[in-house]
Amino acid sequence: MAKTTTETVKTTAAKKPAAAKKPAAAKAAAKAAAAAPAGEAKAKFTKAIEEARAGATALTKEASAKAGAYKEQISAKSGDWVDEAKDLAGQAKVRASDLAVEGKAKTSDAIASLGQIVADNAGTIDEKLGAKYGDYARTAARTMQETAAKIEAKDINELGDDAKQFVRKSPAMALGIAAVFGFLVSRLFKGGSNEA
Repeated sequence: MAKTTTETVKTTAAKKPAAAKKPAAAKAAAKAAAAAPAGEAKAKFTKAIEEARAGATALTKEASAKAGAYKEQISAKSGDWVDEAKDLAGQAKVRASDLAVEGKAKTSDAIASLGQIVADNAGTIDEKLGAKYGDYARTAARTMQETAAKIEAKDINELGDDAKQFVRKSPAMALGIAAVFGFLVSRLFKGGSNEA
């Protein structure tokens, strides 16, 4: 039996959707096949992200704990260092005080000895230069011995206060005395280094 063209068109039209359905099904199957590995990769990626977050959180907690421990160690050590510094400062103060007392005694003895030498030589000065210069020598010797006695009698703090008052009263003279003293000390050290 011969088919008419209309029937043939209907049959092909009916066949075409079936043929069209095959590629759509294949596409869906391909998508599903492709989606399965993509879904699996996405799941692995999500799992890796979660593990990284958990690791970062654990590292943050561990770092905070270590930082706290280090902070405690540093504060304990700094407290120890402060205590040691205070002890050393106290020792330095005691040592400086001892040296000042020793220096005061040596200065007093040196001035008294110089005064005694001048007093002993006053007679010789009388004979060679005259009685007037001998009297000057005796007066100078007496003044030196009185100054030595005053220095010996005073406390270190009192001597410091006296020095401050002297500088306030006559700063030019204090500056001159300091310059002469500095010159003498430098000559003393310069002379000592040449001999060595």
